[in-house]
Amino acid sequence: HKRHMRGAGGGGCPAGGNDFQWCFSQVKGAIDEDVAEADIISTVEFNYSGDLLATGDKGGRVVIFQREQENKSRPHSRGEYNVYSTFQSHEPEFDYLKSLEIEEKINKIRWLPQQNAAHFLLSTNDKTIKLWKISERDKRAEGYNLKDEDGRLRDPFRVTALRVPILKPMDLMVEASPRRIFANAHTYHINSISVNSDHETYLSADDLRINLWHLEITDRSFNIVDIKPANMEELTEVITAAEFHPHQCNVLVYSSSKGTVRLCDMRSSALCDRHSKFFEEPEDPSSRSFFSEIISSISDVKFSHSGRYMMTRDYLSVKVWDLNMESRPVETHQVHEYLRSKLCSLYENDCIFDKFECCWNGSDSAIMTGSYNNFFRMFDRNARRDVTLEASRENSKPRASLKPRKVCTGGKRKKDEISVDSLDFNKKILHTAWHPLENIIAVAATNNLYIFQDKIN
Repeated sequence: HKRHMRGAGGGGCPAGGNDFQWCFSQVKGAIDEDVAEADIISTVEFNYSGDLLATGDKGGRVVIFQREQENKSRPHSRGEYNVYSTFQSHEPEFDYLKSLEIEEKINKIRWLPQQNAAHFLLSTNDKTIKLWKISERDKRAEGYNLKDEDGRLRDPFRVTALRVPILKPMDLMVEASPRRIFANAHTYHINSISVNSDHETYLSADDLRINLWHLEITDRSFNIVDIKPANMEELTEVITAAEFHPHQCNVLVYSSSKGTVRLCDMRSSALCDRHSKFFEEPEDPSSRSFFSEIISSISDVKFSHSGRYMMTRDYLSVKVWDLNMESRPVETHQVHEYLRSKLCSLYENDCIFDKFECCWNGSDSAIMTGSYNNFFRMFDRNARRDVTLEASRENSKPRASLKPRKVCTGGKRKKDEISVDSLDFNKKILHTAWHPLENIIAVAATNNLYIFQDKIN
C-alpha cells in the first residue's frame, strides 16, 4: 500500500487481476433520439447477491431486473437480466411553506441484505426516503366461506356448511409495497443513504446534515453531523456524500465540496461534530487556478469491500486512500486529464458541476468510474493498467468485444483515436455498478442501461 500511483491514459484491459476482455451483454431502454427527461436513469445498484439490479430514474420510477437462471441447453451461457418489477416510488410534490417544487427524481437506491423470501430496498428523492418490500405471489386462496369466487359477500343465511379454503397456483405476480416512509427530516436535498452493517440502522445525508435512522422508526431520526454555521453567510462547504463502513457499525465517512473526507466514530461521541480522521491531499500551488476549488469537490466516496481502503471521485481523478494514512492518497488515477484545458467551456455549460460516481469490483482489485461521450474508465490496481471503454449501441451485438478507446489532445490524430474537441458532453456516464461477486458491470447512459461482462463468463 506504500505505492503512490499516477494513472496515465494508456490502454490495457483491467479487471479482477485477470487480463481479460469485456464484451457486450445487453442493453435496456428505448432508442429514441429525443429522450424524455423522466426516462433518464439517476441511480444503479446491484443487490448483495447480484441477482437483482435496480435502477431509479428522474420520473420517480424504480425498475428491478432479475438475472435469469442458467439455461440447461446452454450450460455455459450466463443468465440475462430481465425486467422483474417496475413501480412508481416517488411522485412530484410541492412544499407550500417554501413555494418549492420537490422533484420525484430518485437520487439513490440501497438494498437491504435479504432475510427471507422478500427483498427490501430504500429509495430516496430530495426529501423523502421510502422502504419498499418486493415480494412474489404465485398462489391464491379459493373457497372462502363468506365470499363468492368473484369476491362478493355471500348472504349469511346461505352459508350452510363450513368450507376450508385451498391454495391454487396462479401466474407469478411481483408486488412492490411501501413498508415505511421516512419524511420531514431534511431541510436540504438528500444526496446519500447508506445501510449500516448492523442491518438495523441507516444514514441519510443532505448538504449540511447527516441523520441516523432506525429502519423500524419513521417519525424520528437522530442528527449525528451538522455543519450548518450559525450565520449562513459564513457557509464555506457542503456535504457531498456519506457512507457507513462495511463492517464496523460505528464508523462512517462523509466527503465535502472542499475535497476533504472526514471519518467519524460514533463511539467517541453521539454528535460527530469532531471527526476522528481527516483526509486531505495538500494542494500543489503551481497548478492552482480559478477552477481549483470546483474540480476538487468530491462527488462520491466508497469504502472498499474489505473496509481497509476508501475511494473518492473528484472532477478529474479518482483517488484511493488507506484508512490508516490521512496525509495523502495511496493511488491517484487520472480519469480524463485531457479536459483540464477545457475547464473554461465546461464551466460555461455547467458540466463542471456534474457528479460522477465510482465503484469497486468484488475483490477490490479494480475500480470503475464514468466520463463524457459515453466513455467509462477502469483501473486495475494490481497490474497498474487502465482502459477507456464506450457504452454505445453501435457495438451492441451479443458477446461483441469492447474496443479500448483513446482520446487525442492535439497534433495528428491516429485512425482509432477521437479528438478531445469532438467529445459529446451531453452523453455522460454518471452512474455505474459492479456485480458483487462476478465481472458483470451495469452502466447507465442517459436513458439506457448497458450490461457488460468479461469474455470468460
